[in-house]
Amino acid sequence: MKRINHKIKSFTLSEMIVVLMITIVVVGLAFSVLNLVQKQMESMSENYEGNTELNLLRQSLWIDFQTYPNISFNSNTQVLSLSNEIENTNYHFEEEWVICKQDTFSLKLVSPLFYFDGKEVSNGPIDAIKLTAGQKNSSKAVFIYNENPASEYMY
Repeated sequence: MKRINHKIKSFTLSEMIVVLMITIVVVGLAFSVLNLVQKQMESMSENYEGNTELNLLRQSLWIDFQTYPNISFNSNTQVLSLSNEIENTNYHFEEEWVICKQDTFSLKLVSPLFYFDGKEVSNGPIDAIKLTAGQKNSSKAVFIYNENPASEYMY
């Protein structure tokens, strides 16, 4: 009887387990990195949206401050009124947003400050406004002003 003595090349069980463990570690690291990247992208998106809303509000207020000569704030109703001889517009300051006509700016304002002739006021005519929008990691401030006409200082 002739005996055939050749081995079949294959992996041992211990080698397969080692490869499986290495694969599990690599896949786990890949998912961890993916999770970190997703969180970073989400944070960047929220930051972008907050800055966009603040910039839109800044642009809207700047245009209105230059268009309307009569600007006043009522602290009881939290309404900023801007008017001229033909028309008027109002900004309603709420806790989580600012509303102007059909526009709603989704911003959480920390402390809007109103000024007239360089002094902080809480009611009546104003010529400048400082808005601070609070965000998760930082806060952004916007300062909008209007130069008073000479007739404002005439007695």
